[in-house]
Amino acid sequence: MKHLNKLLVAVLMVMGLSSHAQDSNNPWAISLGVNAIDTRTSASPEHVGWLEQHFSQPFDVKNNWNILPSVSYLKVSRYIGDNFSFGLTGSVNKITKAVYFRPTAVGHDGRGMIVTNPGDLMYYGIDGDIRYSFMNLIKSKVIDPSLTVGGGYVFLGRDSYGTVNPGAGLTFWFSEVVGLELATKYKKSFGPREDFNGVIDSPSHFQHSVGVIFKFGGKDTDGDGIYDKDDACPEVAGLKEFNGCPDTDGDGIIDSEDACPEVAGLASLKGCPDADGDGITDAEDACPNEAGLAALKGCPDADKDGVADKDDKCPSVAGPKENAGCPWPDTDKDGVADKDDACPDVAGPASNKGCPEVTAEAMSNIKLEARSIYFNSGKATFKTADVPARLDAISKIVKDFPTASFVIEGHTDSDGSDAYNQKLSEARANAVKDALIARGISASKLTAVGYGESKPIATNRTAAGKAENRRTEVNLK
Repeated sequence: MKHLNKLLVAVLMVMGLSSHAQDSNNPWAISLGVNAIDTRTSASPEHVGWLEQHFSQPFDVKNNWNILPSVSYLKVSRYIGDNFSFGLTGSVNKITKAVYFRPTAVGHDGRGMIVTNPGDLMYYGIDGDIRYSFMNLIKSKVIDPSLTVGGGYVFLGRDSYGTVNPGAGLTFWFSEVVGLELATKYKKSFGPREDFNGVIDSPSHFQHSVGVIFKFGGKDTDGDGIYDKDDACPEVAGLKEFNGCPDTDGDGIIDSEDACPEVAGLASLKGCPDADGDGITDAEDACPNEAGLAALKGCPDADKDGVADKDDKCPSVAGPKENAGCPWPDTDKDGVADKDDACPDVAGPASNKGCPEVTAEAMSNIKLEARSIYFNSGKATFKTADVPARLDAISKIVKDFPTASFVIEGHTDSDGSDAYNQKLSEARANAVKDALIARGISASKLTAVGYGESKPIATNRTAAGKAENRRTEVNLK
């Protein structure tokens, strides 16, 4: 007995250390405690009613119950599904109170019963049973009533015999794995009771027990209190509300579905944070503390010019990206940006690259000045001293129209041959062209053409007329 107690205490400690959570998850259970044997039920005479025979003195502990003052039973059971479990129980006791029906014996009670010590008989029982739990049916997590049925074998002194064992139990669970177990079973014997000479044979009897029960056997790889079979993340500790999966940042989104598992965020952004509330996660937001536009990676654009304020040198005035968000300057305010304006200091229409178009008045002045440039007879040299001033005037007007091109026409009088006059007229046109180039006019804007004597503006019959015909004219190209 001493060694049995030590063994049971060791089993108790091991089970206490290895126990975990739920019932179906922990299919194994071990219970141990104290049992009591009551032989009163087999002592009544046959004429006594069944109920009276079995239940007339059910709680006469002092007179009828045999109790060993130590751990005296050990049961191991396994859950097999649908509220059923199968168990094997080993028990030990010592019979010091045997109840007999001996109405002639000295000391019998009013029913003819007498309690004697049959010689401290050792009792050993081995039982197997099927248990049905009603805990799920009554939807309780604490109270666990049950019924059992099974059979066993009893060793009592020199005798041994089989029994059929109906029973009932009531367990109070202190936690999911530890409980207090109360049980009783009637062990019906089919052997003889005794021979009236004080020799006990095969009594039917009640066996009551009280003890602690531990459930174990569930596998919880990650140690989060949720067993692997119910754990969606069995190798990573998690939370019950997420079926055992972790939520490291506590934002209500499990790590496996959280794009930012270590930083609390929004479900709409797959668990990532959005400090400025612009719908762009902080990790992808170039301006995480200022609400902005997705097209600008979360940065604001106050002037709506498509350039983020942080990159916009003119954040309150719309401007192109090519100019860092600033509008292109338009010095002459003609609506043509300086970069596209061939005449940035002089207003002009966009159709003429921002340059003024040559007016009729300007052309009239050019023509007037050009016709007043006279040449020496038979030469491409200027005749009068005022020619430089006239060339200056033409140059100034031409410079006002940078995009305009001009044709300089050379003309002669009728003296000389046609071929000579053609060559002379070309020389005179080039003389004017060279004089204008010398005054800063681009050669690309000037074309020199000679018409010889073919386009007179006066008669060639007089000296005065011939002088007028020896001229140049300037026209728009």
